[in-house]
Amino acid sequence: MNYTTKLDEAHQKLKDIEFALDASSIVAITNSKGIIQHANDKFCEISKYTLEELIGSNQSIVNSGFHPKSFFKDMWKTIGTGNVWRGEIKNKAKDGDYYWVDTTIVPFLNADGKPYQYIAIRYNITTRKKYEAYIEVMAYTDPLTKLPNRNQFSKWVDNQQKEPNETATAMFLDLDRFKSINDNFGHATGDVVLTAVADRLRACLRESDFISRQGGDEFIIILRNNDCEKAIEQIADNILKQLSLPYQVGETQLFTTASIGISRAVVPTEGSRVDFVDKLIKNADTAMYHAKRQGGNQYCFNTAHQNIVLERNYQIDLEIKQALLRNEFTVVYQPIVNLKNNKIVGAEALLRWNNRKLGFVGPSEFIPVLEANSLIIPVGKWIMATVCSQMKSWQEKGKLMQRICVNVSPIQFKDRNFILDLKEILNETMLDASYLEIEITEGTILDIENSSKTINELKDLGVKVSIDDFGTGYSSLSYLKQLPIDTLKIDKSFIDDLDRDGEIIANTIINMGKNLNFRVIAEGIESEDQLKYLVNQKCHEGQGYYFSKPITNSQMMDLFNELG
Repeated sequence: MNYTTKLDEAHQKLKDIEFALDASSIVAITNSKGIIQHANDKFCEISKYTLEELIGSNQSIVNSGFHPKSFFKDMWKTIGTGNVWRGEIKNKAKDGDYYWVDTTIVPFLNADGKPYQYIAIRYNITTRKKYEAYIEVMAYTDPLTKLPNRNQFSKWVDNQQKEPNETATAMFLDLDRFKSINDNFGHATGDVVLTAVADRLRACLRESDFISRQGGDEFIIILRNNDCEKAIEQIADNILKQLSLPYQVGETQLFTTASIGISRAVVPTEGSRVDFVDKLIKNADTAMYHAKRQGGNQYCFNTAHQNIVLERNYQIDLEIKQALLRNEFTVVYQPIVNLKNNKIVGAEALLRWNNRKLGFVGPSEFIPVLEANSLIIPVGKWIMATVCSQMKSWQEKGKLMQRICVNVSPIQFKDRNFILDLKEILNETMLDASYLEIEITEGTILDIENSSKTINELKDLGVKVSIDDFGTGYSSLSYLKQLPIDTLKIDKSFIDDLDRDGEIIANTIINMGKNLNFRVIAEGIESEDQLKYLVNQKCHEGQGYYFSKPITNSQMMDLFNELG
C-alpha cells in the first residue's frame, strides 16, 4: 500500500468521524481565546443562531447567566492546562429559550503542549433536566393540593432562624369521617374536597404561617407570630367554621368537619430545632386525637392528661417484644403480574401480626414499633429466612417465578450484619440469589455513601434491588444514576390519583424508569381503568387488589396454577 493510498484512507476515516459527530452531536471548535471557528448544523439548530452569526463570535454568545463565574473559571483552568473537561451547562438560544447540554471539551495541543484549539462535543439533555426538575418539585410538593408536603416541611424547619423567647405553635388537623366521602362518592370526589380544604386553609392563615399536607386528610400548620392563646383560638375557630361550610362537587353537596390539635412551646436557644418541632407536632397530634375522641369539629390544646390516647401504642409496644418467640408473625404474599401477558412473575412478601390480646394489628401500627425498639432486625431476619425458604419450596414444586420481593427497613438495611445474615440465609435455604429482590424506600438511599456500598454488595451477591413507593420521598435523578437499581415501584397514591396531574406524574416516572433501564412496577392497582392506563403507558408490571389481595403461601400456589 503506497503513501497516497494510506493518506486517502486516513482522510476518509476523518470524514467518517466528522459525519458521525455531526449526525449525533452538537459540535463547535474554538481557538484558544474561545472564538468560534467551526459550528455544525445541530449547534445552529439548538442555539437559533445562523452559522454566520456563530463563526467569529465568542463562545459566550450562548451564555445563559445561570452558572456563576467560578464555574467557567474552573472549566477554563481545566482545559487551559490541557485536560479534558466534562459537565452539564445551561445555555441560552438567540430567541431567549434555555437549553441544557452535556458537554465534553477536548483541548488540541501544539508541539509545546499548549492548547491552541478546543473542540466541544455536546448532547441535548433539556428533556432529561426537565424530568429531573419535575421530580424535584414532586418530591417537595403535594401533587393534589399544591401545598408543601412533609419533605418540604422538614426543609422549611431546617431553614428557620431561632429568635430569643420565640413561641411556636403547631396545629395538627385531620378531617372528620373523611373516609366516608371516599367510600361513598369515590376518591376523585374526595380529591376535589381535599383541594378545596387546602384553599380554605390558605385563606385562613397569614403569610408568616406555614401549612403542609402530611398525607391523606392530615395537615400541619405552624404559627410563628408569638400569638397569645386567645389569638390562636380565633384562628382555630375560623378554620373550623370555614371547613364546615358545604363543598359543591358537581351536583352533589358534601359536608365535612375537622379536628385540630394544638401544641405550644418556647423555642429552645440550644439544641436541634428539628427535634423541637417534631416533639411539638407529636403533642399536637396527640391533642388532635383527643379532639376527635370528643366527637370532632373542635380544637384541643395539648395537655399532660391526654396520654391516655397513647394507651394502645403502649400495649402494642409491650406485646410485640414477645411476638417472635410466640410465633405470632406470619408472612403473606401479593402477586406481581406482567402487564403485557397477565402472567405472575413474582410476589411481594408482607408481614402480618395476630396477637393473643390485641388480635390482628395492622402493619402501619406495629412496624414503627418494631423499628423504634430495634426489633425490626431479628424480625426482618426471620422474614428473610421464611421467604427464601418458601421460594425454594415453590421452585422444588415446579412453581418458577422470576423473583420474590422483601421489604427491608432502613434500620435493617443499615445494620452492619445485614449482608452477612443474608449470605447465611441464602446458603442455608440454597436459594439462588438472583430470585431475591430487596425493596428499600427512597429515604434509605439519602445516605448515598453508605447505601451505595450496601447496594453494591447486594448486587455482587446477585440480589436485585427495588426502590419502593417511588415519588413520595427525596430521590433525585442524581441519586438514581449513582446506584445500580433494578426496579422502581410507583407509589399507590399516584395510581389512586390518575386524574390529569396524576397521569402526568405516573407517566413521568414510567418514562424516566424505562429511560434509565429500570423495571417499573405500579402498586395498588384496583380498577380496570387503572390497568388500561398502565398497559397503554407500557408499564412493565403491576400488583394490587385488582389481581389479588395478599394471600397465604398455599393460596399463592393455587393462584400461580391459574395465572402462572
